[in-house]
Amino acid sequence: MFDQLSGRLKKTFDRLTSRGLLTELDVEDACREIRIALLEADVALPVIKRFMLIVKEKAVGDKVLSAVSPGQQIIKIVNDALVDIFGEGEELNLATQPPAIIMMVGLQGSGKTTTTGKLAKLLKDKQNKKVLLASLDIYRPAAQAQLQTLAERVGVGSVEIIAKQKPLEITKRAIKQAKQEGYDVLFLDTAGRTEIDDDLMAELTAVKNLANPIETMLIADSLTGQVAVKVADTFNTKIGITSISLTRMDGDGRGGAALSMREVTGKPIKFVGMGEGMGALEVFRPESVANRILGMGDIVSLVEKVQEAASEEDMADMEEKFMSGKGMNLNDLRKQLKMMQKMGGLSSMMGLIPGMGKFKDKIDPSKIDDKAIVHQIAVIDSMTPLERKNPAILNAKRRKRIAGGAGVTVNVVNKLIKSHLQMGKMMKKMSGMKKGSKNPFAGMLPK
Repeated sequence: MFDQLSGRLKKTFDRLTSRGLLTELDVEDACREIRIALLEADVALPVIKRFMLIVKEKAVGDKVLSAVSPGQQIIKIVNDALVDIFGEGEELNLATQPPAIIMMVGLQGSGKTTTTGKLAKLLKDKQNKKVLLASLDIYRPAAQAQLQTLAERVGVGSVEIIAKQKPLEITKRAIKQAKQEGYDVLFLDTAGRTEIDDDLMAELTAVKNLANPIETMLIADSLTGQVAVKVADTFNTKIGITSISLTRMDGDGRGGAALSMREVTGKPIKFVGMGEGMGALEVFRPESVANRILGMGDIVSLVEKVQEAASEEDMADMEEKFMSGKGMNLNDLRKQLKMMQKMGGLSSMMGLIPGMGKFKDKIDPSKIDDKAIVHQIAVIDSMTPLERKNPAILNAKRRKRIAGGAGVTVNVVNKLIKSHLQMGKMMKKMSGMKKGSKNPFAGMLPK
């Protein structure tokens, strides 16, 4: 996410911070490079103009030029401008007499149905909401069955599919069921088209007038860049949206859509899809995203991912072993590797760790290949229970057998064992911390 923009800005800021005192010409050059970076990131022109106005107004002045660290001052100015463009973070609006109705709109293929399932899971798991899903898409083959399958998968209710019913009839039936059965939230997954037309807008308007949703959420594909921004503007003008959820942000290296949406529509981005899994949906936090663009990491999202990936019991056990210096066996290492997979792998975590942005270009991509985690788990799975508990018995013959069972080379097995030994040594050293010293796991245990 935002890799291209982040990389370009990093180069600009590296030059600024290496110069010490800056001249007005230095600042002008930096502003020009920032503008080019935004253009290359496919940010809408009106957004770039306002962004640069904010930056220039604060960057060209005695306060910055005479500052002790002028380069850092400009980075802060750009960070503040990004937050300003993104707008304030807003939560999903459920403040109404249940059921709170959320109408999902967007073009065909934008990810409405998948996002509906992800949001339903999030509300059920995080807010303990009773959720009902209803598909109004009677045009796309198997669209209704797809939503029903997703509902079963995430453990929420779905409205029964009745052949040949029209969208308004399904809407009436869904609202009645939600009220009678005490649902907190009702999602109406509307039909899309490959492009915006009068028939689509007429149908959406009729559904909206009938359902009176508290949220009309536009689902837009971030990979379509400026097209997504135009689509958002049209949907907002024609039917009125209250919020936006961007899909496929994990594949969008430019990020122009995210930077343009709020400014163009005036509506907040509330969620971003970061993968195919039902848990791959993140709350959109402007400050955190701005930090990630500038390579400062996102510690809030990192801690959330840890909490979601590990149980309280696992974290407490890990902490106890860490602090006591007992060391972890290969069963413990497997738990850690599985936890890392749930968190999206090393490549996903890199951008969240504060300070890692500046080292990203220097790290060999092969060292953070997430396939390596799969191989390491396969290696551990090929061991006997005794070998996992006592890696010291892994002689050459055993290692060869394990490599064959896991479908990898003996070198992969050797690397895993070496890493485990190094981790054990590190833990023994760190276990000598005095009582009362800072706990490395503090703040990560689920509340």
